Parts: sequence; C-alpha cells; structure tokens
Amino acid sequence: MKKILVSTLLLLGLIFGGVVLGEEVFAQEGWSEEEWEVSTYEFPVYTEISSSNNHFVPSGWMGDYGDIVINESCSENPHRGESCIKIIYTAKATQGNRWAGIYWQNPANNWGMINGGFDLSGATKLTFWAKGAKGGERVEFKVGGISGKYSDSLQPPVSTGIIVLTNEWTPYNIDLEGKDLSYISGGFCWVTSMRDNPEGCEIYLDDIKFE
Repeated sequence: MKKILVSTLLLLGLIFGGVVLGEEVFAQEGWSEEEWEVSTYEFPVYTEISSSNNHFVPSGWMGDYGDIVINESCSENPHRGESCIKIIYTAKATQGNRWAGIYWQNPANNWGMINGGFDLSGATKLTFWAKGAKGGERVEFKVGGISGKYSDSLQPPVSTGIIVLTNEWTPYNIDLEGKDLSYISGGFCWVTSMRDNPEGCEIYLDDIKFE
C-alpha cells in the first residue's frame, strides 16, 4: 500500500483521499474509502541515541560476548537522523561458543527475573533498517523469547531466520500478527555465528520499532 503523508497545516478536514488522524493526514493513491488503513501504533526500540522515546537496552550479551563491539551513537551514514547502531563481530570465539548475540532488554540485564516487560498488544509487526559494511553478512533477528520468573509472553521468539544483508540500507520486518505481546522484556535480538561469518562481520541498524 502506497501512502503519501500530508501535513494538516496544509489540509484541514477530509480532502478527497485523505483521512485526518491527530496531526497528520494520510492520502492513499488508488484505494477506495473502504480500503483505507490508518495505523497509529508506534513503540520505538531505537530511533536516535539521544531520544527519550527509546525503549529496551542492548544489555543481554550472549555466547562469545568478547567478540562483540557495539556503538549506539555511530554517525557513519545513519538511515535517518544523526545516529545509528554499529555492531562488530570478530568471530574469534573468545568464550569458545562460536556464536554471539545481543538482546535488547527492559530493564537492562533482565533475563526474566525482574517484572519489567511492556504490553505491546497494539503492535502487529516489528520493523527496522539494516545493512552490512560490505554486503553478504549473514545474521538473524528475533523478538521475545526471554524466559524465567517473568517470561516473555511471546514464546518461542519470532525470528527472521538467517538473512543476508546488502551494503545499502534495507527495511525488514518481523510479522507479529496474532501473537501474544502482552508482556515483552526482550524487545529485539541480534544473533550471528562463526559458521555464517567466519571472518566476522560489521553491521548497522537503525529505526527499530514496533508498529
């Protein structure tokens, strides 16, 4: 579906293909009134390093955590704004596991032992932008799956499966339609391995949010 965003400073009320919603008007080309869809749900995981609207913390380092370097304020050509997330995986098997990953948790370091999950029942997907430094990087992303006294309601985690990145910013999404999102403390997860990236890899992430 193609949407054109028009400011309500220019348009007031309903104008032909537009639907007024708060401070924005969405006009959709080629769709009848019955086919209009307006989505207002947005729960950011990461937008800008300085944003007060960010939720979840990349604190859940797993596997060969010594092989991971993360920069949440990377200014190297972000998808949007002034910053993005840069992750370097060295594939040295520092802890002998031959894989590594990070969970974005709430609160930090919460492996299901703290009551800190969010009710994200209004969301139907998680969207994000990603790219590799060279292209060809093989990685996986997930939502939910943290277990413990306060387990995520989403069990097992929903995954993208292994995806191959390009060196250009590309949008991805994890379909959460019909899933139980009533309690989520593991909002986002990245995983990779020596098998998939024997020489290591460098990836970039931006604009991660539930919609």
